Amino acid sequence: MPKSPNFSQEIFLEAYHFAAKAHRGQKYARTGLPYLIHISFVTMEVIAMLEVERFKDADLMIQCAILHDVVEDTKIKKRRIEELFGEKVAQGVDQLTKKKKIKNKEKRFSEYITRLKDAPKEIQAIKLADRISNLQEPPFYWDNKKITNYLEKSKLIQKELGHASPYLNKRLKEKIAQYESFAHPQR
Repeated sequence: MPKSPNFSQEIFLEAYHFAAKAHRGQKYARTGLPYLIHISFVTMEVIAMLEVERFKDADLMIQCAILHDVVEDTKIKKRRIEELFGEKVAQGVDQLTKKKKIKNKEKRFSEYITRLKDAPKEIQAIKLADRISNLQEPPFYWDNKKITNYLEKSKLIQKELGHASPYLNKRLKEKIAQYESFAHPQR
């Protein structure tokens, strides 16, 4: 008999449908495919992790994985997430959202990592899954400096948050090793 998931499919579907509407029209970088593919990749990483590791609130993780970019990349506000999905989900999504009011990108990233280090392991694991998903072949227009910077930020995420999930930590290390092949002076 197949094992049933340790999360609710109904909760998954509700969040996924909301994210699909919120991200409608957005494209996933490099592919021209709907942005929802990124959401699917991140959520797939979390679901795979939940097969081998147990977390207290798998439903929270699934919802936050699906909704992790809604506030950052759409006009949806945190309060709307709270109205529809509750305070814990809204807080998790907020912790996964870079603060646009910080104009300097390096300071914004530094603040983001500091905030994530104080987040619950469930939220930290989602960031690991997000970075795993993003470590694909870089866009053709990225120069070596941008590729190297992205690689270094990926290593920092792994160093600071890798403890949240041994499974995702290993996956991220593998993706970083693969991504290193894109960082070279000839690019």
